[in-house]
Amino acid sequence: MHAGIRIALAFLLVAAASAHAGIAITAARVWPAVDYTRVTLESESPVKYQFLAVKNPDRLVIDLEGVDVNAALEGLAAKVAANDPYIKLVRVARNKPGVVRVVLDLKGEVKPQMFTLPPYGEYGHRLVLDIYPLQPADPLMALLEKKEVVAPGSVKEQAEKPPELAIATTPESPASEKPAEAAKPAEKPARAEMRAWKPEVSRLIIIAIDAGHGGEDPGAHGKNGSREKDVTLAIARRLKAQVDAEPNMRGVLIRDGDFFIPLHGRVVKARNVKADLFVSVHADAFVKPDARGSSVFALSERGATSAAARWLAKKENEADLIGGVNIDVKDVYLKQTLLDLSQTATINDSLRLGKAVLGELGGINDLHKGSVEQAGFAVLKSPDIPSILVETAFISNPEEEKRLTDDAYQDKMAAAILGGIKRYFSKNPPLARSKMASAE
Repeated sequence: MHAGIRIALAFLLVAAASAHAGIAITAARVWPAVDYTRVTLESESPVKYQFLAVKNPDRLVIDLEGVDVNAALEGLAAKVAANDPYIKLVRVARNKPGVVRVVLDLKGEVKPQMFTLPPYGEYGHRLVLDIYPLQPADPLMALLEKKEVVAPGSVKEQAEKPPELAIATTPESPASEKPAEAAKPAEKPARAEMRAWKPEVSRLIIIAIDAGHGGEDPGAHGKNGSREKDVTLAIARRLKAQVDAEPNMRGVLIRDGDFFIPLHGRVVKARNVKADLFVSVHADAFVKPDARGSSVFALSERGATSAAARWLAKKENEADLIGGVNIDVKDVYLKQTLLDLSQTATINDSLRLGKAVLGELGGINDLHKGSVEQAGFAVLKSPDIPSILVETAFISNPEEEKRLTDDAYQDKMAAAILGGIKRYFSKNPPLARSKMASAE
């Protein structure tokens, strides 16, 4: 055969193979949680799909058009844990020429949502399946049904008490009024007088503890590989344990696992449990590794108090784009989370809370800035719950990253936040539940 003909045939064969080559799934991820399970298929090109829910038995069927069966897609089944709340198992096979079928066998009836996300940041095109329970649990009832605390002031005791409020606190030490000094952590004295305060109230005080980022949104990264979403969850869990140990206080984790929650969804969860305070825990990064120190932020009505605060708020508000929000779903609770600019009292309370927490953080770490800053953080936009965002330290600073991943230091950080919360309540008693209900 003539050499030119052989070359032409070779080109034709390559072209034919390329024409039939399907889209490759580059990554498949599963994020299980009680709230919902998310399944994500990532690819370099958008994928056309058909989605169907089938009963008897309950299962979800996804037909992917023009997709190759590869290791990433076949590996999806192995990523479903036995204790996943909703998915029993996953099967992947070619259904017909040009179509790959993914079948998710379910453990019961669910409420699924499927949508696509365009490329953003490090992610390519994403096809997302969110599997929600048919009837979400009542978060407030779940909180009140906890039985593990039986000491005076426990949840069980509080559930039986009337909603009237009485609060008594130990008088403050004059030293507690001194501003925190920005010295090295090892040089700072422990604020023992703060730890000793035990406000006594006749109803349960609920603290919503929000671990920043999660799931598809890892947050900032440290030089040694630590991820913000892991650090914030660890500190949040320690804070909840310390709050739960206080008489008449209960912590509620907004995110209690590695999964994504939209920013306004975090506000909604706090309001659903009728939280008295909302504390969002973060560990930020900066382009320069020498940036260090703790900061506290509150919401602003009129814009950011500094360029740095504005930059941070913009960065944190991008979490929904990174984590992935289904924009086609109209959340009936969203309108409740929009800021009413006439409700400045909530922001003022947030500033008081932030100042108290910042003073405590100054006892264990440098302060990046010695006052509470403000900016338009979406996660702080509850109209009726004093809310703060705590940047515990810079995960991009190798020294602070090492401390943020240390168990003992995480306990100290949680104790400092709790100390600020108790200091705030000593001067700002919470409203009685009856009054809160009538105000809603």
